Amino acid sequence: MPPRTTDSAPEKRDDDSAPTARPRPDHERAAEASEAGAEHAVDESGSRSDSESAPPAGEVVDQRVAALRRTADGARRWRAAHLAGCAALLAVALTGGAIAFGGAGNGRAGADAAAVSAAGALSPGALARGDLDSGIASLQKHLRAQPRDFGSWATLGVAYVEQARTKGDPSRYPQAERALKRSLALEPGNDPALAGRAALAAARHDFPGALKYADRALEQNPYNERALCTRIDALVELGRYGDAEKAADTADDRRPGIPVFTRYAYVRELRGDVRTAREVLERALDSADSPADVAYVATALGQLAWNQGNYKAALDGYARALAADDSYLPALEGRARAEAADGDRTAAVKGLEQVVARFPLPGPLVALGELYEDRGGDGDRAKAGDQYALVDAWTALARAGGVNADLDSAMAAADHGDKKEALRAARAEWDRRHSVHTADALAWALHVNGRDEEALPYARRATATGYRNAAFFFHRGIIERATGDEREARDHLKAALDLNPGFSPLGAREARTALKDLEKNR
Repeated sequence: MPPRTTDSAPEKRDDDSAPTARPRPDHERAAEASEAGAEHAVDESGSRSDSESAPPAGEVVDQRVAALRRTADGARRWRAAHLAGCAALLAVALTGGAIAFGGAGNGRAGADAAAVSAAGALSPGALARGDLDSGIASLQKHLRAQPRDFGSWATLGVAYVEQARTKGDPSRYPQAERALKRSLALEPGNDPALAGRAALAAARHDFPGALKYADRALEQNPYNERALCTRIDALVELGRYGDAEKAADTADDRRPGIPVFTRYAYVRELRGDVRTAREVLERALDSADSPADVAYVATALGQLAWNQGNYKAALDGYARALAADDSYLPALEGRARAEAADGDRTAAVKGLEQVVARFPLPGPLVALGELYEDRGGDGDRAKAGDQYALVDAWTALARAGGVNADLDSAMAAADHGDKKEALRAARAEWDRRHSVHTADALAWALHVNGRDEEALPYARRATATGYRNAAFFFHRGIIERATGDEREARDHLKAALDLNPGFSPLGAREARTALKDLEKNR
């Protein structure tokens, strides 16, 4: 881990209130019921009987994506009344693929059954460093033999959460919930399962729930790393940035390491302290000793550089991440975005096409659709429409898996879908949490619905913490122009383009056009 000495810490600014960064029913009855139903639960959570043969993991992922695409073929013609029915169809189609996938290894070296013990099976960290799919299969096999091992049930639940995240498959979340509940039925109040419930709630965008479970886990074990980290995540996403800073300090004191350092850096970035964020991430990368950690931290550095418009540094970060793990999805997506911003649209389109062919998630789908629109060739508009339709399909699947997808829905629909639905979703999200991202989403949804006077306070709030985000500056500038404040509009549109001139293929073009018109009117 990075050294935790004052000599290695960046200097604290006189006007900076931030800390000095230091990279440094009845128990037995429940158990009996759990044991009696354990085999069924493991099978339901993703395993197959010995008499069945699971298809290769890649084949099942292909089937899952194909199912999503088949559903989305008609999405451009969907109406809101049809979407709820399609959600159920998506859940059925994709859950079948996910169940098969859970029992299949992909052949890569990773955790095997010999590493599983009744004392706790595989740790979440071991799963992250090895082959997640094989690790899950090992856990499932172990739990058939030892169905009362509450630690392994907790680890299995966390592994399902991680698999849902990395595979873009929200149908895993109900399976994670069942495994974590079983762990708590066997051993009420055990902190690994409570921390897993916190991580699951965060993955479903239930941040009050994430905070509640993280706090309960920390009451049992103040040093639980997953609970410490999820607590930071929840406070950030709720917009409680001061509390998030304190939580990051506490986590850094108790469990310094890469998961804490990366969150510490993000809290500093949200406050506008990019220098400290970069230094913390660089020291975290120096301490990374596994391919998974290198890929994770190097991607975070690439994203930080991209946000500041430093495309060369961004591409260097993504290259280092992919050298450690050439299939790491966030790095593949980030590299494509940086290539687009740096002018290599051909490579960017090819890269994003490869990403969404395997994992059709909202972010890369929208980015690819906008690149098609910006390219403007024959058939590109139809191709773009296909990507936006897939966002609707993913949103339906996510909601079927218990995920609150309103923020994703609001941002995609505001620019590429039903504007009224965008406003509904943004308002619903704002009612739940007051982060800079929800403020920006609500501001933009109000703008596209012609309600700029209402939008302006939210646009100001989105930029009030010091967070340097070109899209936020762009949205604020466009809204200020619509309300007649041309001086502020010029300042914020220029700030967006100065900071990150390639922040969005379509947004940057609109910003340049609007700024040029404003300059003519001076």
